[in-house]
Amino acid sequence: MSAKETKLTPPQNTELLSSHQASIYIGVSPGTMEVWRCTKRYQIPFIKVGRLVRYRKSELDSFLDQQTVDEKK
Repeated sequence: MSAKETKLTPPQNTELLSSHQASIYIGVSPGTMEVWRCTKRYQIPFIKVGRLVRYRKSELDSFLDQQTVDEKK
């Protein structure tokens, strides 16, 4: 590999998921993810590069933790 050609690899702890992958991960439809993003019903942080939307898996985990209901209280 020459000096100009470098292999880009994402950082180890930041797994990025597409909108479709993220929807499967949290158990909703891809359309629901899009509506939430547009209406800001749930403010799940996302990354937008051009028309691509990506979610960090860690942010989805945080969102799921926030949605957890403890009925023992």
